[in-house]
Amino acid sequence: MPSTKNAPVFKRILLKLSGEALLGEKAFGIDRDFTDYLADEIKDVHALGTEIAAVVGGGNIFRGVSDNAKGMDRVSADHMGMLATVINALALQDALERVGVFTRVLSAIEMREVAEPFIRRRALRHMEKHRVLIFASGTGNPYFSTDTAAALRAMEIKAEIILKGTKVDGIYDADPLKNAGAKRFERVSYLEVLQKGLKVMDTTAISLCMENRLPIIVYDLRKSGNLRKIVLGERIGTIVEE
Repeated sequence: MPSTKNAPVFKRILLKLSGEALLGEKAFGIDRDFTDYLADEIKDVHALGTEIAAVVGGGNIFRGVSDNAKGMDRVSADHMGMLATVINALALQDALERVGVFTRVLSAIEMREVAEPFIRRRALRHMEKHRVLIFASGTGNPYFSTDTAAALRAMEIKAEIILKGTKVDGIYDADPLKNAGAKRFERVSYLEVLQKGLKVMDTTAISLCMENRLPIIVYDLRKSGNLRKIVLGERIGTIVEE
């Protein structure tokens, strides 16, 4: 439902950012210009009064299931991927604090010198104080993706919705960057995502969201103002719901 003026329709959101999103125009690592852009987008929504948490991936540096990890022990590879998410979380925190947004990084793997340990009650208290939270290290467990971490953390902090920023403007039945005839969905159910094998989030994350009726919006992260429009109630991207 469209909102009136500048009143957000969501009080608390979880933003899912892949590590690849932080690449920007680079082939590897972190694009500082793009993290600065993300910080401005988040600051704009934060100013509306919406409470924001983010889960970041690590694919721009290392992923436990990437080609680079082939032949490695899966547990060791996944732990390396978790550490990559911490690097990304610190980069995003730095960008946010440079634009005046108080931010806390909470890690599922303890590393007290650089991030707070994830403690649910502490996270909720930070949100009540209107700080932006960045969750790093996934769930802290191997074999679970940051998609699953996003679903889990969203439920733990009682977020109303997951907003997944991608390089395309929604969910398609094929990769629109490779197939010009790909069909975009305006709305899709959790079961359709699972049955059709749509590239939204992994099956564990979708199942968690389905069981807890937590909606997901997939949208184009690179288009300035999209995040604000969604929070204000405008229909952007594709929504996954019951």
